[in-house]
Amino acid sequence: MEQTEVEQIVQVARRQFFAYRNGIYAEALRAHGDPHRFIMGCQLTDLMTIASTMPRQVAVAQALWDDAEHRECQLVATMVYPPALLDLPTARRWCSEVRTEEVADVLCHSLLRRADIATELAHCLCIEATDEMSRYVALRLALNLLMTGKLLPEDAIVRSLVDKCRDMTGRPAHRQLLASLDEELNIEETK
Repeated sequence: MEQTEVEQIVQVARRQFFAYRNGIYAEALRAHGDPHRFIMGCQLTDLMTIASTMPRQVAVAQALWDDAEHRECQLVATMVYPPALLDLPTARRWCSEVRTEEVADVLCHSLLRRADIATELAHCLCIEATDEMSRYVALRLALNLLMTGKLLPEDAIVRSLVDKCRDMTGRPAHRQLLASLDEELNIEETK
């Protein structure tokens, strides 16, 4: 796919984001500190509709992801990247570039958990997670993989990550995710 064709697809997507914009939701995201410069406030269901009309190609997904100032571009990028083509270096780079819990959640749910390298990536993230956002991404992916059976509760790396993240007290979303993962591990222990 040529660069001009990719650029046209991204432009069409941006027009669709504008058509689906929700000013009230966009303002709420801004008020809660979303760092993206451009926020249309599109709901996830609308973004899924837009993504369903786009070609599932690496070049398109990468162009959308690279447009890091647009919230909707990054979210849709995770939906159009073909999971079977995701390699570990790209996945690790995308994980390191996540700036919000929302993007982390959608990235893990829409793309990472479906990728062939998901378990290997989870192990890498669990070991490398140092700051709060990288820990959040690692926890989110681990929870997704536990829920789908791709990671097992007895996996020492998951328990190590949970222990390492116990000091995540800054943001409510982080505490809630840690509690969910902890609960999932404990439920599995009692079975």
